[in-house]
Amino acid sequence: MRVTHYTNVPPETVEQGAEGVLIREVITRADGAPSFSMRVFDLEPGGHTPQHDHPWEHQVFILEGRGTVWSESEGDIPLAPGDTVLVMPGERHQFRSAGEGVFRFICLIPNLEDRA
Repeated sequence: MRVTHYTNVPPETVEQGAEGVLIREVITRADGAPSFSMRVFDLEPGGHTPQHDHPWEHQVFILEGRGTVWSESEGDIPLAPGDTVLVMPGERHQFRSAGEGVFRFICLIPNLEDRA
């Protein structure tokens, strides 16, 4: 078992196609997690992840702030604390901050051998 506070994991800046985004890889395969990785994202006001897609699903839980998730099929969907998002494999998407404070969420992804 491993227990730690997420702020004990140093944040890294997400750069490619992103603006104002920090990520903390709080649980990964390196910690012994065999199936899933957990990441905590902080988006600054006006920040956004890149528009992207990938061959795996991921699951998101909104912790704090206001934002949107965009997809080609759905457009912009508002998000608030307590909301959940399931992004399906191959679905093009983007998260955007829409408030004055930090937009924070947890993202779970599978530990796949070919995931980059």
